[in-house]
Amino acid sequence: MPVVLGIDTATSYLSVAVTAPGEEPLERIVGPEPGGRPRHATALMPTVEELVGEAGGWERIELIGVGVGPGTFTGLRIGIATARALAQARELPIAPVGSLAALAAGMAADHPGAGPYLAVLDARRGEAFAALYDEAGEELWAPMVAPPERLAEAVRGLGAPPLAAGDGAVRFSEVLESEGARVLDRADAAHLVRARQVCRLATAASAGPPESIEPTYLRRPDAELWRERDRGRSAHG
Repeated sequence: MPVVLGIDTATSYLSVAVTAPGEEPLERIVGPEPGGRPRHATALMPTVEELVGEAGGWERIELIGVGVGPGTFTGLRIGIATARALAQARELPIAPVGSLAALAAGMAADHPGAGPYLAVLDARRGEAFAALYDEAGEELWAPMVAPPERLAEAVRGLGAPPLAAGDGAVRFSEVLESEGARVLDRADAAHLVRARQVCRLATAASAGPPESIEPTYLRRPDAELWRERDRGRSAHG
């Protein structure tokens, strides 16, 4: 198993980890500013350098794993661009990891035997990014974006009530629980996408060159929609 640097910036929380065989994972999670603004742009590189230094330096890192979403457009752009630049500069392989898969892997690690695991991230605009995984981490539902009511309908059709976590599960807990989902207590650490799980999943993913790593958005960024709206107003103005 390689020594892996893992990064995830899909949510307002930044998570960085270094894992090595036979050693305790090194991990830092940086929360948003008091106003809710993520610290990705300012905290990512200092956190990476700090953890890599604690792990013994860049000469030990053999693989970079990066969460590719779905998640916030700006967060993913910062995390993926940084990971790609590091991989290129250090001539390291880089592997993409689904952020929902990493979230579910953390749920399974913290709550073994409690699946299936419903990973739910807040997609804004009153929607959620979600995917369902079994006890072994196999994908039962592909990542999707949907309003909470539609997600709840899908939960109703399951044979077993899923364990749900993520900031989207917290936000839409009432709707999800009404259809049988078991949403973890809001203080549970399993609600966070953990970079240590990005590291673990990266070792089983297909690594490639930096330019091969692309984000999973599931829908178009807000900025594109705003530009189209403004163009439409100009055309009719």
